[in-house]
Amino acid sequence: MTSTDPVIGVLALQGDVREHLMTLAGLGVTARPVRRARELDGLDGIVVPGGESTTLCRLLDVFELRDPLTARLRAGLPAFGSCAGMIVLATEILDGRPDQVPLGTLDITVRRNAFGRQRDSFETDLPVAGLAGGPLRGVFIRAPRVERVGPDVQVLAEVDGYAVAVRSATAMAVAFHPEVGDDDRLHEAFLELVTERQRTPAGPRTP
Repeated sequence: MTSTDPVIGVLALQGDVREHLMTLAGLGVTARPVRRARELDGLDGIVVPGGESTTLCRLLDVFELRDPLTARLRAGLPAFGSCAGMIVLATEILDGRPDQVPLGTLDITVRRNAFGRQRDSFETDLPVAGLAGGPLRGVFIRAPRVERVGPDVQVLAEVDGYAVAVRSATAMAVAFHPEVGDDDRLHEAFLELVTERQRTPAGPRTP
């Protein structure tokens, strides 16, 4: 590890925090949990884990993280969301609670629990655009799907004609759980995005 290695935060309010921290640590980067605004300082990227999206959105306000995190994201901090994290990063949520307010980082519309409830969980092999090494095993648990993508969002993978993995210049999100199992290629892809942003820093984005 060198002084140029990125520091990645994992939003640690609820969900698969430990699994993401372990995957990132296994890739040789500094990874740390984020629960307070001051813990955003010094980050080069942030992961929003799977969990329960309504709870995550509520806890962002309880822990007074929403405004400082939104400011960092609008200034170009790279983000990676998995499952519920995809919902939290979206601009619009279908079938969400009326008081469920996402962060608006990715210009996408997502539908919660689009593939069914817990008993409808499934796994499938997914070809992911730009990901070397063949299909990736996607684990879908009460998973969302993307029903609209904005013009600056690239679709990376689909299931039944719906996007389940997307990226923009500063963010990635997937509808499944890449932190489950031993395939860390999506985390590697996120670290590559972080490195790209370090080399070409962006100015603030409009909401």
